[in-house]
This record gives sequence, structure tokens and C-alpha cells, in this order.
Amino acid sequence: MARIWSDESKLARWLDVELAALEAWSEVGAIPAEDVAAIRDHAHVPTPERVAEIERVTDHDTAAFVDAVTEQLGPEGRWVHFGLTSSDVVDTALSLQIRDAGRVVVAGIDRALALVAARAEEHRQTICIGRSHGIHAEPTTFGWKLAGWAFELDRARTRVIAALEANRVGQLSGTVGTYAQVEPEVERLACERLGLEPDPLSTQVIARDRHAELLSALALCATSLERFATEIRHLARTEVREVEEPFGKGMKGSSAMPHKRNPKVAERICGLARVVRAAALVGLENVPLWHERDISNSSSERIIVPDAFLALDYMLDRFAWIVEGLVVYPERMRRNLDASHGLVFSHRLLLALVEAGVPRDEAYRLVQRHAMRAWEEERDFRTLVAADSDISSRVELDAVFDLDATVRHLDTVFERLGALVRKEEPVHV
Repeated sequence: MARIWSDESKLARWLDVELAALEAWSEVGAIPAEDVAAIRDHAHVPTPERVAEIERVTDHDTAAFVDAVTEQLGPEGRWVHFGLTSSDVVDTALSLQIRDAGRVVVAGIDRALALVAARAEEHRQTICIGRSHGIHAEPTTFGWKLAGWAFELDRARTRVIAALEANRVGQLSGTVGTYAQVEPEVERLACERLGLEPDPLSTQVIARDRHAELLSALALCATSLERFATEIRHLARTEVREVEEPFGKGMKGSSAMPHKRNPKVAERICGLARVVRAAALVGLENVPLWHERDISNSSSERIIVPDAFLALDYMLDRFAWIVEGLVVYPERMRRNLDASHGLVFSHRLLLALVEAGVPRDEAYRLVQRHAMRAWEEERDFRTLVAADSDISSRVELDAVFDLDATVRHLDTVFERLGALVRKEEPVHV
């Protein structure tokens, strides 16, 4: 990812666009084929240092690049950048960089999804407490929790691929996008060589709603990773300790406290998600430009687009590392579930009473009375209920307090997960 967004790579893509345009001009008969061949044979990607040296005089990076290329050539160099404006080169090259970076991100999502799905299957029946508002609610399984992450990653993948496709466009339409100095056929041929579609209408720049869509898709993916990392952080707290980040031999969790094993990589993911979301906000603010174009978007895009891709690529790599090596404590999960004295069965008891003919509000109050006592006095909920003939005479308590029954529909969800994992159609970005 760092290579894709390096200055060397950017200049290489600029030259790719210039050469594609020259080939197209030659094909329509406007530039001698021998001149184009000479340019292709002798034009090399200039070094960032040489371009910067020229730019100190020109105060224009694209003009400096063109000068750095043409100084390698003879008289045929006059054709370089023929009919084009800076945005034709910069925006089209950016689309190529986005395409390359997108392949890396999609591969990262695929790896993370595969690891999450595998761990979900591993812990398919590892029962743990489900929480709402941070409070014990009803049982679930750790695999069920992870399966939800897999489906969310698949949605992130779909969004990112769609946004990458929206950015698979190029433009060689000249100043204010009217093709006054360049032929539409040149644009079509050049884009075809580059593997892009011509933008149906560019206004000297490719409209920035495309880039905003992409940055938003990246930000949503990053935010999903933050959600997963936040869950890991909560479950890793000392009082909970249901999971733990990988902790290898020789690692140190704290410079001061030798006992510490902190969820620091998950915290790192959460922090970087803020960076990617901030980039999405800037992307939205870059959409309204003055008239046909201005360059208020340019300065920020040089930071936010590479940074968003770099941060998300790193986040995906670290998340995959966490998932693959995540330490899971099923016994602790069961102890935590039991810590609420059986209150996780209150809903099942309520429904059983309703099925037995008790009005719902009366049933609710009956159950709630014993639930509050169990909670406040740390008493076993089932024992309290069994001693109340208004309840025990009406329902079969063994059926109500059946832990396996609370997760009896596991197969339904995991059949859906299996179908997701078995997707075989290749997606070409």
C-alpha cells in the first residue's frame, strides 16, 4: 500500500496516462506513430527529486513533471501533454492508484472475513451471555457474535467494491471538459488502454462525489472494525475476561506493570477508525467546487486518500492478527453467564406464564418480583420461582430453565454463514 501511494508510483501513473494519450493521438492520426514510438522507448519515470527541483522554478507540479519527461527526449518530446490539462493526468492517474489500492483493501477484507468465519464456526456452540446496554440480557454463543461480524465485513466488501467501480473512470477532456483541444475518441482509446471507463462528463476534473463515496465506504469499513475491536476491548476487561488479544513470548504490556496484558492493538484500531472517518468528512467537503473546477480539493486529497487507504489496510491486517490468535475463555464465559443468578431465563418464564393463561402484565409482575429479589439479594432465581406456587404450579421449570433451548436456532444462522463463505463468483476490482 505504501508503494502504491509513493511519489515514485504517482509519477509512474502520470507517465502511463501521458503515454496512453499519445498512443490514442497516434491511432486517430494526429501524431506521427514514429514519434510516439520514440517517446515510449526513451521516456522514463523521472525521479521525485528531479521533479521537485524543476517545481521550485515552475511552482507547478504537473508542469515540472512534463518538463522532467521531455528533457529526456529529442524533438518528439513536443508531443508530450498534447491537448491535455493537468487534471486530465492527475485525476486519471489517481483513478489508477485507487484501483490498485482497492485491490489490496478488498484482499484484506477477504482475509479478515475468512478468519472471522473460521473462528465463528470454532465457537459455534460456545455459550456466553448476550448484553444489552452493557447489562446481562439472554444467552448467545461467541460464534454467533463472530458470525455477525462476518456478515458485516461482507457488506463492507460490497460497498467498497461498488465505490471502487464508481471511481474506475478517467478523463482526457481538456480545459473545462469541452474537448476543445482534444478529441473524445482520444479519451476513449486512452481510457481503454488504462482499463478505465471515460467519465461521461468531466468539467476539467472528475466530480468529487465519486471520491466522497469511496472515502465513505472506507470509513464504514473502518467503523465496523472499530465496533469489533470495541467488543474485544470490553470482553478483555479484568472483570469480564472472556477473551484476550494474542500475547507472545517476550511481549510487554506495560513499561511499569509486569502483569499487564492490554488490548492495545484493538485500541489502535479504534483510534485509526477516527482518522478514516475524518478523511470521509473531508471528502464530502471536497464535492462542491467552484464552477467547472478549482483546486481546493487537491491539497487535502494528497493527504486523505493515501492516508485513508493506508490506515484501513493496516487496520485490516491488525484485526486479522487479533482474530487469528484471539484467546477465548469458554469457562469464564459460563461463569459470567451464571453470575446473574439465572436471571437470563426471565423472558422464557414470562412467555411460559402467558402461554399458561396468565395475563401478560400480571405475569410480568410475578417474574419481575422474583428477578429483583434475586438480583438484590444475590439469590438463585430458579429457587425463588420454584417456591412460588403461583408460578411453579403453572409452568414446567425444567423446560423454562433450559440453556440449550435459548440457542436452538444456531443452525439457521450458520447455514447462512456457510452460504456466505461458499461464494465462489470472482469479483474483479
